[in-house]
Amino acid sequence: MNTHPGRRTRRLLAAGTAAAALALVAACTSTDDGGSGSKTAAGGVELVKAGQLTTCTHLPYPPFQSEIDGKVQGFDVALIDLVAKNLGVKQKIVDTPFENFKTGAFLNSGQCDLAAAGMTITEERKKNVDFSDPYFDATQAVLVDKKSGVSSLADVKSKGVKLGAQAQTTGEDYAKKQGFDPVSFESSDAVLNGLRTGQVKAVIIDYPVVQGWLKDKANADAFKVVDNLNTGEQYGFTVKKGNTKLREAINKAIADAKADGTYKKLYEKWIGPYDASAASPSASAS
Repeated sequence: MNTHPGRRTRRLLAAGTAAAALALVAACTSTDDGGSGSKTAAGGVELVKAGQLTTCTHLPYPPFQSEIDGKVQGFDVALIDLVAKNLGVKQKIVDTPFENFKTGAFLNSGQCDLAAAGMTITEERKKNVDFSDPYFDATQAVLVDKKSGVSSLADVKSKGVKLGAQAQTTGEDYAKKQGFDPVSFESSDAVLNGLRTGQVKAVIIDYPVVQGWLKDKANADAFKVVDNLNTGEQYGFTVKKGNTKLREAINKAIADAKADGTYKKLYEKWIGPYDASAASPSASAS
């Protein structure tokens, strides 16, 4: 986002906007409140609110998390539901600005137990938060308008085509390192809408996001992937630094899901074909 998460051009939001974004999205929760009276869950995991595992995310970011039929669903959501089940509670989701995932602000203030937002694991981010084990290998896609005459990222540069990316994401960072001055957008949806409306003619964005977007025939007829950039990115969930018990609970849920086939089922449901021959699933599967 990753990671991810090409993941996001966003402006720093005013403090009031950030505060407003912290309201629990009741209609966008993956499950209902567990109703437990204790803030200590199974395994001695301490929670910020009794009876629930509170997850910070940034919407929308399909196929990892987006609102579908009145509630937040997606690959990240489904994996964290497994964690909540093991803890004997239910997951609740809070929609927050993506900038806060890099600093760990909402984890440190006790407003969320963890963050799940298709976020790439980086050394810089590790200074502020603790990451789970990697749960997804990601690549960046270069998506262009078929009428642009562009056939590669090199073409984008040589032909002076306007490039877009999501702010504060590894995709935007990559573009800048390649000498681009990309147009920044607040969310992945905004990036793709900018491409659709002609604000930009090419974008760098996470490949799994593109996979889902191109399932729409109208999008596939007008746009195409011309480059898949293996940037070595992996997504991880984050917890407050030092929250070892919750991090271990997340790691256990990921490992168990991979061992019993649940991970594969969820991957195929939300992302696409799963490459069983690889050491880990790859976003470049098609």
